[in-house]
Amino acid sequence: MRLADKIAFVTGAAGGIGSAIVALFRAEGAKVVASDLTAPTLPCDLALQLDVTDEGEWLEALAAAERQFGRLDILVNNAGIALTKPITTTSLAEWHRVMAVNLDGTFLGVREGMKRLAPGGAIVNLASVAALVGAPPLAAYSAAKGAVVALTRSAAITAAEAGQGLRINALCPGFTDTPMLDGISSDLGQRDAVRAKLARRQPLGRLCTPEEIAEAALYLASDAARYVTGTTLAIDGGYSAQ
Repeated sequence: MRLADKIAFVTGAAGGIGSAIVALFRAEGAKVVASDLTAPTLPCDLALQLDVTDEGEWLEALAAAERQFGRLDILVNNAGIALTKPITTTSLAEWHRVMAVNLDGTFLGVREGMKRLAPGGAIVNLASVAALVGAPPLAAYSAAKGAVVALTRSAAITAAEAGQGLRINALCPGFTDTPMLDGISSDLGQRDAVRAKLARRQPLGRLCTPEEIAEAALYLASDAARYVTGTTLAIDGGYSAQ
């Protein structure tokens, strides 16, 4: 039980990666607070409604979790949205929306997590392989996730210098078999054909699974990574190494 007696808070818990993280963390002994735009119906220990772009909702959700469990040990900033548009056709409103969910939501989670997590806690931010390589059809998404990587590094140093043992790291999933990827694939053309093409472009020859991302999140959240902070871990089948 790698997370025995830990209390974890996961955003975007109803999605493909989020639900896999919730399931694995619970299997490893954690009590898990699952949050999303509407309170998730998946098995968890506390389901909460949370719009990650809303500062007030963040404060209410974290306070509810603390009332229920007395503390928080782990925060996973997983909530995110994609926009399949090149920069030349992206409107300012679309840009702001992508930044609000992917970057502002992560900022609020990191800021409040740094104030609230118990000593020795861990924050895991979900970035993307799009933060590491050029992704012309995902300009706003790529920019937001790149900023998440930079935020993670800065916050990790701040937390380390505070001396409370709080670790902050980022995951960069590659092309993962989720509803988000289905949406991106549909936007780019025929969904199945695009998915197959993406799988062929991966050095390991297939798409990633949500469970594989959850395993990486488990590592960073657990004591196995007790000397790991400020890092960015790519789970992308070698895509960013090409």
